[in-house]
Order: sequence, then structure tokens, then C-alpha cells
Amino acid sequence: MSAPKLKAPRGTYDVLGEQAAPRATLEARAKALLEGAGYERIETPTFEATELFARGVGESTDIVRKEMFTFEDASQRSLTLRPEGTAPVCRAYVEHGMHKRRQPVKLWYLSSFFRHERAQAGRFRQFWQVGAEAIGSDDPAVDAESIVLLAQLLGEMGVREVRLRLSSLGSPQTRAVYRERLQGYLREHEQQLSEDVRSRIELNPLRAFDADHEGTRAVMRDAPRLLDQLSDEDAAHFAELRALLDQASVAYEVDSTLVRGLDYYTRTVFEFTSDALGAQSGVGGGGRYDGLVELLGGPATPGIGWAAGIERILLAGDGQHFAANPVDLFLALDDVADSRRIAFGLLEAARSAGLRAQMELAGRSLKGQLGQANALGARYVAIVEGQESMLKDMQEGTQQRIPTDTVVHAVLRGQLCAWKCRRRGQ
Repeated sequence: MSAPKLKAPRGTYDVLGEQAAPRATLEARAKALLEGAGYERIETPTFEATELFARGVGESTDIVRKEMFTFEDASQRSLTLRPEGTAPVCRAYVEHGMHKRRQPVKLWYLSSFFRHERAQAGRFRQFWQVGAEAIGSDDPAVDAESIVLLAQLLGEMGVREVRLRLSSLGSPQTRAVYRERLQGYLREHEQQLSEDVRSRIELNPLRAFDADHEGTRAVMRDAPRLLDQLSDEDAAHFAELRALLDQASVAYEVDSTLVRGLDYYTRTVFEFTSDALGAQSGVGGGGRYDGLVELLGGPATPGIGWAAGIERILLAGDGQHFAANPVDLFLALDDVADSRRIAFGLLEAARSAGLRAQMELAGRSLKGQLGQANALGARYVAIVEGQESMLKDMQEGTQQRIPTDTVVHAVLRGQLCAWKCRRRGQ
């Protein structure tokens, strides 16, 4: 009796070859876009001290209360697989004294994260996010740049039916006054609220705006709005942000119910959604966190950042931006003695010249080898016959017999001619 098959844990998945290509495309475009804007790559550890997230993200959040993968190491220290990226980046900012560098310090990452939530379309327990953080400036232009960069990335990846929701949570002082007012309102309507919202009236009343419970949603339609109670300074910051987005022709809708799910947000909050995803429409978002660095032991330091789900971007994409890299040259083997060794040497020469090259490795018939070349989308196929080879142009349907040691040059020459023809046709 054979052993039972093992499967990937619930809420996780394997990235197979055909799925890796679009992810590589996304990473390359994020790198080009963000590093072109002055952001440096950062990678933080997969696990951190549990206290980092309890203190930084907030003990009243769903992430800390319900969703973290937490364990003890051999020394009984509590560690947690990172559920989000901003707190670890801010921890690194403090630990490495980045406040001594020219501000703002701009950092970006593309990493895996872990949350114990219900698996559904585009949402997993191990998931990947691309994110950007700009730490050390409270200028609304930093907020605007951050939002514009995410909008550009989503546009480059062909994400469909995108909407940008925008709001401001004001300063902690303004929010403290508003919080008391909102708590009073919620207590007046407590019987109509969900049990979960009732349990969080004291800890995190703003989360009531995110509730799916119909009774709670009815109550929240008439709830006081924080956006109506901003200080003059916070209102001016939000107005300038909107003016900058208008200048950049970035469409948005002001949504006074937008609060986001993390405790560290101040002032600007935003979220990009895609109607192509249905009810679970969030693609990415973020906001300003002017008190987080100080909360983690650093100096008082403003900051803003965002994260976007790789799986969500790919799911909402139009599918036209994710083509796998084509094969330039496929080396097929004839029955001539030593053709395998000759082809192997030719393979290394082709790759050294910068060609994407593969050779026959499965013992197929010549017909099978040509079928494999077609499946790979190979532009050229060289049938290696010892010192001579038959070079086939799969796109033009032509072929010629040439010395094997000239195959690489012939392919490079053909690519150059094709490029020149495309240029003349423009």
C-alpha cells in the first residue's frame, strides 16, 4: 500500500513554471519603477519578535488578535511570521540608525507574508506583497509620490477597473477626541451592532466602518465622520495632497469611511480596488504612520508607505503583460555520433552570447524535438548533425545548412536584421 500523498498546507500554493513568468515581470517592473524614483531594496527576516507586531500594528487589530502565526523558539522567545511589511521596515530603520541618513529614506520590498485567515480567491495564508516606504518627511508631496507610484505600477501591470479611495485620519490628538465621540455614538446603538464590533468599542471603534454585518452598516451610515473634524493643519495637508494628485491626473474618490485595518495610521490613508475582483476588491493601499518609528524606540519620525498583493495584481491583470520569455534557439539532435557533445558546447556558447537557449534532454525523436521547440516558442531550431547543422527559422519558415560553429553568429545576425526591419517599419 502506497503512502498517502502530501499536499501543500491549506491557504498556500506552489508557484509553477508558467506562473513564475508573470511574477518575474511584476518584480522587474516594480524594481525599475521604484528604484528609478530613488527607492532602495530592503528585505527583512521572515520572522520577528512578536512584540514588534503587538506594539506596532496594534493589539486590537484582527491581525494581532486572530491572524498571526506565532511560536516559541528553543529559548522560549515568542516569534511571529511577519504578517505585514511596514513594522519590520521601521524596526530596521531604527536598528540601523537610518535617521542619520538624508531624509526621507526610501525603501521597497517584495516579500512573503503570513496570516491565518480564511483562504479565498486571491487571498492566501502565505502571500506575497510588493511594498514601498518613505520615512523621514511629512511633506504631502511624499504622500502624493507614493500614491502615484502605486497607480503607475498597477497601470503597467494592466490591472482592470481600478478605483482609488482616499481619506485622512488626522493627527492622534484629533483622533482621540473623535474616538470618544464615536464611542458614545456606538454605545447609543449598541444593540444593533455585531458582537465583534461591540467587543471593540473601547479598543478600536473605527473598525466598525469596515463591518460586513448589515445592522452595523446601517448604524454606521449616520455615524460622525473623522474627516469632518480635522484640525486646520491636517485639513491643509489633505487639501495639498489632493491638489498634487489632481496635478498628476490621478483620479480618486474621497471616502470618509476609509480607516484601514492597522492602528499606526495617521493623516493620509488610501486604497486601490479593482471591480474585476468582485466583493473582495482590494489590490493595495497604505497610508501615513507618523508615530510608528517613535513607538518602536526611534526618534519622532514621520513616514508613509503602501503594500500591494502580488496575487491580487495578477488576478486583476488583463493577462497581456505576462508573456513568458521566448526561446531564441533550440538545439535538436540528429543520430550522428557525438552530436550531443557538440550541441552541449554550442548551448554554452549561445548562452554566453546572451541568447535564451535550450537543447534536447529527453531522448525524443526528431519529430518530437521539433514539437518541443514549437511548444517553447523557439524562434530558431538548429538540428545538430556533427560539424554541420540545419538552422530553421521557425517564424519565417526557412532553413539553411551551415557549419555548426557559425550557428550562434547566424542567430544573432538574424535577430539584428529583424530588429532593423522593425525599426524601419515604425
